Amino acid sequence: MSDFTVRRAVTTRAGGVSAAPYDSFNLGDHVGDDPDAVAANRARLARDLGVAPDRVVWMEQLHTRTVTVVDGPVAEPIPATDGVVTNQHDLVLAVLTADCVPVLLSDEEAGVIAAVHAGRVGARIGIVPEALRVMVELGARTERIGAFLGPAASGDRYEVPDHMQADVEKHLPGSACRTAKGTAGLDLRAGLRRQLLDAGVSAVAVDPRCTIGDPSLYSHRRGAPTGRLASVIWMDSAGAGR
Repeated sequence: MSDFTVRRAVTTRAGGVSAAPYDSFNLGDHVGDDPDAVAANRARLARDLGVAPDRVVWMEQLHTRTVTVVDGPVAEPIPATDGVVTNQHDLVLAVLTADCVPVLLSDEEAGVIAAVHAGRVGARIGIVPEALRVMVELGARTERIGAFLGPAASGDRYEVPDHMQADVEKHLPGSACRTAKGTAGLDLRAGLRRQLLDAGVSAVAVDPRCTIGDPSLYSHRRGAPTGRLASVIWMDSAGAGR
């Protein structure tokens, strides 16, 4: 039996202190919200997860292909990175989204986890395969890795121009779709699921919620400015065996 349990959580808009239009549990510090409100929301998140605030690792997400290994608490968001990987227990990896796909990865046997921000640009340029590569460098094996794709813009509602759809489909096969209106669309989670399975990942779970269609979630496409959800993953040593 391992001495930790891999845990995952996804927040919603409810339960925080941010005022409109960020109401109320906004965890993004880059969207124009009151910094004190964001700090209070982040402190509550850490408290609810049972960790100290400095044990939550945040990223300065810029739609890059950069993945960073972290081996302990960091005082500030990791600059210009869109994926974080660790083999340390009780270190919470967080990804912020409001339509992009949060990807949580774990190899429980190796004790290696990752959190990835996969928007249209990042998914197109291969942020997820890069995260898998870094995990393997830390001792993970692709066939043991499980993936969770969190709430994101659904193919039914994510409208894009035809040329953009074709370009993303070329780099992320399986992502092109038709929206509920019959227009060109993107289902990034479908493309990422196919990419992960083709890479040999053992299982991919998908949260079916659409950020655009679900008012309990933040959506940049539905209404900007807005807040950000957090999807988090950690290896909980205190909860092992629970």
